[in-house]
Parts: sequence; C-alpha cells; structure tokens
Amino acid sequence: MNLSKKWFWAITVIVLILAIDQIIKILIKTNLCLAAEFHVTNWFYIRFVENSGMAMGIQVGGKLFLSLFRIIATFAIAYYIHRLIKRGFKLSYILFVSMIFAGAVGNIVDSIFYGVIFSESTPTQVAALFPPDGGYGTWLHGKVVDMFYFPLFSFTWPSWIPFLGGSEFEFFKYIFNFADASISVGAIVLLLFYKKTFSLSFESKQDGED
Repeated sequence: MNLSKKWFWAITVIVLILAIDQIIKILIKTNLCLAAEFHVTNWFYIRFVENSGMAMGIQVGGKLFLSLFRIIATFAIAYYIHRLIKRGFKLSYILFVSMIFAGAVGNIVDSIFYGVIFSESTPTQVAALFPPDGGYGTWLHGKVVDMFYFPLFSFTWPSWIPFLGGSEFEFFKYIFNFADASISVGAIVLLLFYKKTFSLSFESKQDGED
C-alpha cells in the first residue's frame, strides 16, 4: 500500500474517533447535570462526571502540568505515526497507533478548550455552551468529561480475608469516555499482537513493510 493511502486511513480513523468523542461529550455536558445518571442496561450506565486528572481519575501534578504533558505526548505520537508511514509499516499497526493518538487528542481538547467554552456543570445545573459570561475556567484548565460506567458485577469480600474482609469489590468501577476507550483498545491490541512490530519500529533498519 502506498504512503498516501496509509495517510488517508490514519487520518480517517483519527477524525472519526475525535468526532464521535466530542459529539458524545458535548451532548452529555449540555444535557445532564453533574453526577446525573441513567441505566442503559443493568450493567451499563451513563454517569456524568468530570475528571481534572489523567485517565481513570488519576491525579499527578497540577492541571497545567497535565495539559502540557498531554500536548507534548501527542506531538511525540504524531511524529511516531509519521515515521511508521514513511518506513512502510503495516497499515493495521499504524491504525491502532492512530487510535491511541486520537484518544489522547480527544482528551486534550477538553483540557484546552472546555474551561473557556462551557459554563460550570453542577449537580443542579446543566452547563451552557459558549455562555455570555464566559466559561468556568481558563485555557489549559478544562476538565475532561467522562460518562461510561460498566459495573459488571460486585461482591463483598469474606470477613476472614486479611485487609479486604468485609469491603466491597466492584468490577468495573472506573468511569471513562470514548477517547479513553480508544486509547485502551489501541494499547491492548499493540501489547498483545504487535510486540515485535513495536520493537522493530525503534530500530534504524526498516523491517515492517506490508
């Protein structure tokens, strides 16, 4: 496959993921109060939360640091995709890396713009897009919108188990968004099926052609 076709499919995947991610987030942000939820099935909920940290709510450093880190990371991934295409690596590998890139960019959009273009979401108030009085924050200080919640099952640990006895366990308790899912799927597939290709991509000699 020639380079132009690989660029076409990589860009198509990135644009589609970004569009789906942002459409979902805007619909959630402008239609639900913070912490509002509804059940799609018994194991699939839509629950609106906002995340000022990294994936799965992890907090590392300040918000500005996290936003700048995300931006630098996406530039590195973009360069990596360019390098993969230039060196003729397989389209399938390029597309899974593109999924990771698109997911990272999707969350960066929230961090950069959402504090400026949205009013504050609260448990009693739905946010407005482009409010006349300005947004709830400043550039690079926006909160990432999360909404997918899959509590597949839960149970209470038996009391005789040290440290855990009597406590509740829930799988899967994290709330995430479409961008997070894109990153996770791309990363898991690469780890499971493309370890050799990943190693080859950092070697000086190209060995990953279709």
